[in-house]
Amino acid sequence: MENYLKAVYELEEFQERAATTTALAEKLNVASPSVTAMLKRLSQQEPALVNYTSHRGVTLTEVGRLRALKVIRYHRLIETFLYEVLGYTWDEVHEEAERLEHYISERFEDRLARFLGYPDFDPHGSPIPREDGSVPVSNTLPLHKLEVGRPARVVRVVHERQEVRDYVASLGIVPDATVQVTEVSPFEGPVYVRIGAREGEAVHGLGVNVAGKIEVMPV
Repeated sequence: MENYLKAVYELEEFQERAATTTALAEKLNVASPSVTAMLKRLSQQEPALVNYTSHRGVTLTEVGRLRALKVIRYHRLIETFLYEVLGYTWDEVHEEAERLEHYISERFEDRLARFLGYPDFDPHGSPIPREDGSVPVSNTLPLHKLEVGRPARVVRVVHERQEVRDYVASLGIVPDATVQVTEVSPFEGPVYVRIGAREGEAVHGLGVNVAGKIEVMPV
């Protein structure tokens, strides 16, 4: 149940519209009929956790949204602890946090947040929802909007597809990396990005749809 609520929230965040059963099935790696059955179940809870109409997608109710944010808060606090305290790399923490997020108590969550100093962002640069359901806002901009020649620090990669996140990570586009746009081709052409601050560093071309999902903070 919590995985479904979290997935609906993340798809709404990425797509800025209702999540579809097809997108949920792909994200959760389950069959579409199973997704439909679970959405019906969630919509019939008291109180309802989702608003679901066949062929029109699904959105979270306010109660469902708060429940999803609670799970996401657990997940991102655990990721931060694994990264900062136990020495996991930033690309290792997600899988471990997926296993642990459903098994911690509110008491543990409170102590974990206090121990970490109440962080606003996890190792990927994603905001950690607060206890009241509010979400920290960072003053970032998408990579393709960065001024040509101006260095910036990568804050997070928010593309919904794991294979895309893995690909940009293989190029060195990871949180805290320094990047610089060297050229933006017209008519939604590739965005050419230097990884690193010095001349002579590798330059890679990215489609606008990918570059638009990489959030950076100008240096």
